Amino acid sequence: MRISIDAMGGDFAPQEIVAGTLQAAEKIQGIEKLFLVGNESAIRAELDKYKGTIPACIEIVHASEVVEMGESPAVAIRRKKDSSISRSIELVRDGKADAIFSAGNTGAAVAAATLKLRTLPGVDRPVIAAIMPTPNAPFVLLDAGANPDSTPEMLLQYAVMGSVYAREILGIANPKIGLLSIGEEAAKGNETTKKTFSRLEQSHLNFVGNVESRDLFGGKVNVAVCDGFVGNVVLKTSEAVARMIADWLKTMFRANPLRVLGYLLSRGVFKEMKSHADPASHGGAPLLGANGVVIIGHGSSNALATYNGIRVASEAINHNVNHSIEAELKSISSKS
Repeated sequence: MRISIDAMGGDFAPQEIVAGTLQAAEKIQGIEKLFLVGNESAIRAELDKYKGTIPACIEIVHASEVVEMGESPAVAIRRKKDSSISRSIELVRDGKADAIFSAGNTGAAVAAATLKLRTLPGVDRPVIAAIMPTPNAPFVLLDAGANPDSTPEMLLQYAVMGSVYAREILGIANPKIGLLSIGEEAAKGNETTKKTFSRLEQSHLNFVGNVESRDLFGGKVNVAVCDGFVGNVVLKTSEAVARMIADWLKTMFRANPLRVLGYLLSRGVFKEMKSHADPASHGGAPLLGANGVVIIGHGSSNALATYNGIRVASEAINHNVNHSIEAELKSISSKS
């Protein structure tokens, strides 16, 4: 498999991106080529820091421009033709790579993928699927920010794509689909969620009805469907609450020597909890529905997150997720 990596995307590029790519080259089976796309001299300077021979599968593809995190995605993609994100996606478009990982400007990644790769048949717009950790098993939240406004037809497509991803990548045989709303009753919600409820109820999916935000982390569903506005609020609120709890616990444990001792006795548990909740362990969010495998990493992606992002991309390639999505959408279309 061949994967292109936006080496200049993210807060810690290119050093952390290069480090994670080297880990992927060493640990992931079946890698044929890893393209590091970006400023060649900057990438080579990072590679030169590592002693020994650089793996033969790593190849630098020069790109002279970078889309900064605060730039307008549409303007940046139009004006910066030689940006690392554009060149990375073009490798997939031209058949030179099978997937792309980028921790750069999310809007630019979505815009470039939509423009250059187009969408799979039956998909109106690609959707960001965030893998959310829970004490039991992770669930898929989509849309996590690609499309602030979504129609009932689009939300049905999200449900299909999320179901396929949960089945193929998370290994859940018959994923439970929930529609995020303000109440469990079918009559609750706005007009869009009410119409979507009816569409999902009539589909062949394992739809369990409306779910409230308080139900998301209790194992009630494997896939939570909502528009990108709501999904992004849920995602960022969850991240903020997790950080707050971690900081809160640190402060409370430092209050007196007895609590410090309690922490020392319990730190193995806290370390395990942190590893489960750490976004770096999940690698990135797939952009489902694009006509190519696209994995979007967190802007603060470190080497571990980069490695896991490349790993997730390789899993999507191996499981042929896009082919399964196409088949599922065609099945729904033929029955409607």
